[in-house]
Parts: sequence; structure tokens; C-alpha cells
Amino acid sequence: MSAFDLTPPTDAQRQALTSALNEAERRVLLQHGTEAPFCGVFLDNKLEGVYTCRFCGLPLFRSSAKFDSGTGWPSFFAPYDPAHVREIRDTSHGMIRTEIVCARCGSHLGHVFPDGPPPTGERHCLNSVSLDFTERGEPLPDRLDRGGAEAQPAG
Repeated sequence: MSAFDLTPPTDAQRQALTSALNEAERRVLLQHGTEAPFCGVFLDNKLEGVYTCRFCGLPLFRSSAKFDSGTGWPSFFAPYDPAHVREIRDTSHGMIRTEIVCARCGSHLGHVFPDGPPPTGERHCLNSVSLDFTERGEPLPDRLDRGGAEAQPAG
């Protein structure tokens, strides 16, 4: 069980968070779009910390699970907590893939593939625009004003 409150945002919170997004963030997070490869701001990020959902702030991936997949998108071999990422069968574009979304707010993050490195063999391929980054030791975002685990520093 996650230490974080996974209750979805209220309608009022969702409206406020949506109004703060730019066009590219709305297209990817809310309309399941994809950013172009090799252009995301977190592709080459080497800092230590935690990647969080750009929409609701839930911690999604640790920098220690990030690896260079050569695909052009930030890639991770394991989520921060398996309960924080939900998998959905995606049959769009004539393919069968596994979409990953934020378990709390449902925002589109990217896809997971079974061709990653040990120990999981998974490649969680993310859109940078779906993420925010909190450096180690800084407070995690608490966009839903929930306190508790959300108020703790990134580890």
C-alpha cells in the first residue's frame, strides 16, 4: 500500500490543475498524445531525485531507475511504487501496447515495454511533458494540498 493518498482529484482540483497546463501538456496528459523523440527536457537529466506526475504531483519514478534506452524518451526500469502507475491495454495506431497512466489522476505518461534492463526487464518510456522533477532533499510537490507523504523531501 502506498504512503501517498491515491484518491483522485476533485472536479474543482482537476479544473484548477488543467487551467495551469500549456497546450503541449494538455495534448499529452489529457488527450494521450506523444511528444517528439529526443526533445524532452528530462531525456538527459542526470540529477538525483524523483520524477513526479506533471498534473497531480504523485511520485512516479526515481532517478536511480532511469537508464538511457536510446529511444529518445526518458526511460525507467521500475516505478517509484507499483501502485502509482496503472497499465492499460492500448490498441491505437494498429499496435498492441501497454499504456501507463498516473494511478491517482489518470494522466497519460507513456508506455511500458518488456525490453528493459535487469532487474525488471521493463522499459517505462515516458513523455518529459508528463513529468516534473524534484531534486533529492527538496520537498515533493503537494498540488492537491494533502500533506502527509506529499510534504516529505524527495529521496
